[in-house]
Order: sequence, then C-alpha cells, then structure tokens
Amino acid sequence: MSNGDLLHVVTNDNISPRRKALGRGIIWGSAALMAVIAALQTLQVTGHGDFGFVNWRPTLYAYCLWATCLCWAQVLLHGEHGKRTLFVLPAALFVVSLTVFPLLFGLLIAFSSWNLSSPDGRQFNGLDNVRQMWADPFYWNAMWNMVIYCAAIVVEYAIAFGLALLLNAEIRARKFFRVAFLLPLMLSPVAVSWMIGKSMLEARYGPLARLGRFLGWDTPSFFGTPDIAKFTIMAMDAWTYIPFMMIMILAGLQAIPKELSEAAKVDGANGWRNFWEITFPLMLPVSITAILIRIIFKLKLADIVITVTSGGPGGATDTVTSFIFREYRDRSNVGYGTLLAMVYLVVIIIGMTILMKLAERWTRPQT
Repeated sequence: MSNGDLLHVVTNDNISPRRKALGRGIIWGSAALMAVIAALQTLQVTGHGDFGFVNWRPTLYAYCLWATCLCWAQVLLHGEHGKRTLFVLPAALFVVSLTVFPLLFGLLIAFSSWNLSSPDGRQFNGLDNVRQMWADPFYWNAMWNMVIYCAAIVVEYAIAFGLALLLNAEIRARKFFRVAFLLPLMLSPVAVSWMIGKSMLEARYGPLARLGRFLGWDTPSFFGTPDIAKFTIMAMDAWTYIPFMMIMILAGLQAIPKELSEAAKVDGANGWRNFWEITFPLMLPVSITAILIRIIFKLKLADIVITVTSGGPGGATDTVTSFIFREYRDRSNVGYGTLLAMVYLVVIIIGMTILMKLAERWTRPQT
C-alpha cells in the first residue's frame, strides 16, 4: 500500500498544562461574563434595578462571545480531536440560541402583565396569570374540546384503514382513486375552510344548506348549534387529514408479503379472521405511528376553527390554539396568552411522552 492510500489517523496531542488552563479559563471566563450580564438584565426587567440596558442585545453579544470561546477552547484542550468537535458544536449552539433563549424569554413574558393596548408596557405580575388561568372557564372548555377532537381520531383511523384496504385490493381504476383520495391532503386547511365552511356550508345560499331544506330541514345551520358545529369542524378536519393516515397504512399493507395471506387462506383463515389475526397485528406499528402523528396534527388544530367559527358558538368549537390566538389578536393580552401557550406545551410534552411509552409497550414483540 502506497503512502497516498494510508488513512489519516488522529492521535492524542501533547497538550501542555498551561494550554489546558488557558482553554478552561476562556470557557469559564466568558460563561461568567454572560451570566453576569444576563442576571443584570433580568434584574432590570423585573424592576429590581436600573443598569442602563435598553434591550437584550448585550446578552446576545455575550452569548456569541461565549460560543466563540467555547469553540476555540475545544482546540486548545483537545487538539486535533477538538477540531472534529467543531463540525457539530457551532450548529448545536445555533440550535440552542433558536430554542432555549426564546423559551426562557417566553417564560419571562408568561409571568408578566403585558397588554399591547396599555401604555405601561410589560410589568412583572408573579402568579396572577396562573390564577387567571385556573379561573378561566373558556380555556378549560378549549382543553376539553381538544380531548373530544383527539378521541375522534379513532373514527378517522377506522375510515383510513378501510380506504387503505380498498385501495390495496385489486379494483378497477385503483390508481385514479389513490390520487383522488389524496386531493384533500394537498389543499391548505385555510382553503378547505373557505371552500367548504364558508361556501358549501353557508346557511343561506350554500349547496348543502339548500339540499337540507329540500330534504325537510327547515333552518339548516351547520354552525348555529354547539353539537352540530363541533361535528362539522371535526368532519372538515377529518376530510383533510384522513388521506394522510390512509397513505401511511397503505404503504404498510403493501409491505406485507403476499405469501402470508396465501398461507393463511390455505389454513382456512379467510375474510375477517385473516384480517384480525394476520393483517391487523402486522400493521400495528404502522397504525400506532400514524395515530401518534395524527394526534400531533390535531393538537395544532386552529386554522379551520379561526377561519370558519372563531371558536363559536359560545366556545363550542374552540381549540386551545385558537383560544390563545384570540388572546393575542383580539385582546392583545401577550402575557396571559404566553402563559396559556406554555402550559399547553407542558401538557403536550407529558401527554405525548406517555402515549409513546404505551406505544412502545404495545408494539414490543411478545416472547
């Protein structure tokens, strides 16, 4: 093997103690400077002093200085091995700046009274927003609506599974139906809201309202009563996202070897028994994945509600996201709306973690 064919092997560098001390000093010194500046700005924001800061740029500059020193110190402390770290560390620090800092700033706003229409600006108010949240029936009504909306995913999954089985069978125009059933997924939820909610379901001149009057419904109103409005919103959202679940299940069905079904038919497992004992167990991992992703989409449901009903009538169709949106847009209540969003984020994280743990247990192979 020639010298040009040899791989470059990174060996441990002989780094002097003085160089290591310099690297550690750079890290801890820049970190201490950033901590001091951030603490002083926090004290000023909470009204415990005035240190002359106009905005949060000094903390941002201190973070950039600390990030640069941290990257430089990796080379000082680890030599060639530290240079390999630089392929990942700057990107990780950039992600932290885009996630951790906005989260911390959101927490600061959540415990403040900040109404955009008030001339006083943002004022720290402690736990007042938390007390207001506990006593807010509209917020908890929106939370309960989300439970109902998520429970409807079971029906959506059954419909999606049935459509996937149909499209997986040998039927005429199968390719056409696959494309046709995917069309709702290609549309924006806002477009669906206007085409269906604002046009087809319009109470006076909408075609479905006219059909309802023709069939004997005296005053057809799809958004006038709470139960009908909630069912209509769920139907519109389901029509948009059932194709997503269907295409995932269809991909799983096509991955099942045909030899299994043929062997089951030889053993006498036909129809329902073949589905329940072979197809459905094999599709369980794909089904759970599709349901979990659908739950994530459902928890973000807002655009259809905001466009069509604005949460009405009387909050019957409200979701947590649409309620928070109105706190910002209609009431200009940034502090309270941010607290609601933070609480909802915690609920989502806890709920999805529990569901993923249960899904892992259900899909674990039985020994």
